Amino acid sequence: MLAKLAEFKMVEAILRDLSNKTNKELAAALADAGFLSDAQPKVAAVRIPMESDYRDFWELPYDENVKTKLALWLIQARTMLALLRSLTANKTRQISDITFLARDATEAQLEQIGGLNGEGVRKRALEVQKAIYSIAAGLRPPPLDKLPRVATEPYEPFDAISGVEIPWGDDTRQLNPLVMLDDVHALHPDQRKAIFTSLARREIRFGRWCMMRLDALSPGAVLGAPQSQEDHNLILGRDFIDIRMQGWSGSRRTERTQFRSMALDMANRYLPHVQALKNRNATDFSALLPTEPPTIRASNLKDLIAKVDREQKKLEVTDKRREELADMATEHLSNASSYDRGQEVELAMTRILMHRYANRIRHMTPSLFDDIDPEPASPIKVNSQVAEGARLHLHHLYRRPMHYGFEDLCDASNENAELFLQFSGALVARMETLAIRNQTPALKAQAQQTALSDKAKAIMNGWSFAFAGSVRKLVDAIASECVEISMTPNARLGDGANAIGIPEFEMSAMLEKESEIAVVLKHALANGAISVRRDYGQGSKNWCLIELSGTVCLAHGLTFKRGGFLEKRISYLEEVMN
Repeated sequence: MLAKLAEFKMVEAILRDLSNKTNKELAAALADAGFLSDAQPKVAAVRIPMESDYRDFWELPYDENVKTKLALWLIQARTMLALLRSLTANKTRQISDITFLARDATEAQLEQIGGLNGEGVRKRALEVQKAIYSIAAGLRPPPLDKLPRVATEPYEPFDAISGVEIPWGDDTRQLNPLVMLDDVHALHPDQRKAIFTSLARREIRFGRWCMMRLDALSPGAVLGAPQSQEDHNLILGRDFIDIRMQGWSGSRRTERTQFRSMALDMANRYLPHVQALKNRNATDFSALLPTEPPTIRASNLKDLIAKVDREQKKLEVTDKRREELADMATEHLSNASSYDRGQEVELAMTRILMHRYANRIRHMTPSLFDDIDPEPASPIKVNSQVAEGARLHLHHLYRRPMHYGFEDLCDASNENAELFLQFSGALVARMETLAIRNQTPALKAQAQQTALSDKAKAIMNGWSFAFAGSVRKLVDAIASECVEISMTPNARLGDGANAIGIPEFEMSAMLEKESEIAVVLKHALANGAISVRRDYGQGSKNWCLIELSGTVCLAHGLTFKRGGFLEKRISYLEEVMN
């Protein structure tokens, strides 16, 4: 979608009608990205899909260099044809009006590309495309010495061309050419590496983007910041720039803030198209996801009170001490910014504090005075983590919702627009049903939690990518242990856990071997099941954190708060896989 938006024909169409509000916003975004300058085009870009027939060339019975050149020349021929079509798509100029600019010292190459005028370039590109395409499309590939001469002659417009000049209004405009190769992961891995290396030559002035899924890269490149492109001796920053579309900006807080703003704008643009909601003027998405705290049933509250009483006796906590801990919980809730301060939250917090208190005095020397409670060596403290731990306990004990509101929806999406749309669609479907029934479309916390959890489970059940079964087994195993640890009565990890930590040196050694574990982790990360954080320092050690995605956390009822992890070894991953 981004590539199609950046194509010249689309950019020109946007500039022709800047009175449109949407076009103004798109033009501003294109200008920020460097495609426009002073409301005029700066780049002549075209998108070339790579999932069609390029991989067929790798099956031909020729030397690898021959197969690579055939595919590369076909790509260049189709790029020149697509560029000419894009420059003339809006009927504002003819092919004869287009002139290409040559790179210095390329006189010998100009004849091979058909010269510098649009008609000559088009004629030559058509000849090359026809000749090379016939080789792979035939029932039987011809012998190497029988290949058409046009297909074997040098053809490298990317090397020869540095710019393109077109009429623009009453003047002319020089543009920087750019080809966006989309879905490069569809190529054979060896073919992709060879083409990538050829396109990485720094003297080429024709812009090149290779857009691909993470699946195409090696496990080492996916799971850590790559220093080179596989084994090609290409240096990051010198020969190519590696741009991750998600999760690599360096600041999680910045990413999260930017995504929430973008997601809300996206949702608010979509809602007016849902007629039932538009009729009720319900077009503010965040307002339809209220954050009013949920409550539990009276029977569940009664059960919780009895549970806390039983555990108080079992832990031998005096009434005075329990009252003191309850007061601490009440004080924290009254001063906290959150207004989720229900009685059940206070009781759950008191239960956690009682267990923490009992654990700290367990090995202390008994007091000579029975009526005096022993004071623990380190004082009991109450913070937001205790409150979040209490809410998590309530979710698993009594199904009290813990994921609701617009911010939780965004966090569940892991800054991924596609996931956000899937989760939002599940919520909007329920809103629309309520609106049709002439009820308030705003969803209560319970309805939000149910819709999101059901959708998360459906997404996980629908995983069909490579190694999906192993990935599902891995995340389910990690999630089960995280739930078990998060549900300990003293909530020793506060908010709860949603990750495991592997010693960094073990992870580095494993990635060097590129074992099956590394391949499974690569596909888990590439398909949004996990995120990986390298060199995380804690406890005088460096860890590689394998964090469960928002989808998995929703399905298993885990916190979205980051930082809580279980310490594991690489052998744990081996046991899970086996």
